[in-house]
Amino acid sequence: MKYLKIPMERVPILIGHNGETKNNLEERSGLKIDIDSKLGEIVIDDHKIEDPLIVIKIENIVKAIGRGFSPENAYRLFDDDADFFIFDLYDYVGKKPAHIIRLKSRIIGREGKTKRVLEELTDSKISIYGHTISIISDITRINILKKSIDMLLTGSKHATVYRYVENHIRELRRGQRYGF
Repeated sequence: MKYLKIPMERVPILIGHNGETKNNLEERSGLKIDIDSKLGEIVIDDHKIEDPLIVIKIENIVKAIGRGFSPENAYRLFDDDADFFIFDLYDYVGKKPAHIIRLKSRIIGREGKTKRVLEELTDSKISIYGHTISIISDITRINILKKSIDMLLTGSKHATVYRYVENHIRELRRGQRYGF
């Protein structure tokens, strides 16, 4: 059994209209998922599953929905080459609300530009929710995205971060073209 807790306001998204999202997750995984809609607690029954990887995928999908992703974006985690990561802003600046807002603003950028540019360059998804920043990306690009967000959170200039991402994505494409 796996036990998870997500914010109460995200429980209806996890359940979906008429239970659609929950049912879809159960059908695709073969797992039984119990959701306590009063407490935000989720129990994933994994005792009859032969593939332990599917349990990790469902756990990550539930966490992703809990961290603000739409079910459609969270479903990317069914792919074997997709990964999920959560930055806790408390680790960077403590629990002062003004500092959390400042860091979230650095990731969002003016009119959402920074978030949009990072998502487009890395073909990834970013969610800013509460005191966390979560990312869904493929395993070849996730480290570039993690490093770029860490750079922004620790005060690097936006232009420096964009240059870092562009250079590493270009390098990655060059390596893929030549079979590395």
